[in-house]
Amino acid sequence: MRFNMDDYEKLPRGQERRHSDCPSSNLLWCKLNDAQKSAVTALHGYGYELTFIRIVEHENLAILLLDGNPATVDVDGEIDTSPEIVVRH
Repeated sequence: MRFNMDDYEKLPRGQERRHSDCPSSNLLWCKLNDAQKSAVTALHGYGYELTFIRIVEHENLAILLLDGNPATVDVDGEIDTSPEIVVRH
């Protein structure tokens, strides 16, 4: 099931979808370009979860986590499984 912002706003308080079985149902999904969506889908197959998007030099950088370990996907769809970033918990 895909969620868009209208669907999200209709959910009763506390019923928001926090985790999903498919990355395309994640509310952050709509902020990714096609190259990023392809890379995020590939990482999702290994267990990574799309967690947030960081704006770096006016471009979206997708941040995914697997057991607390980050991976990033840049606007070109390039995957970095050892990024030099700090993720606050």
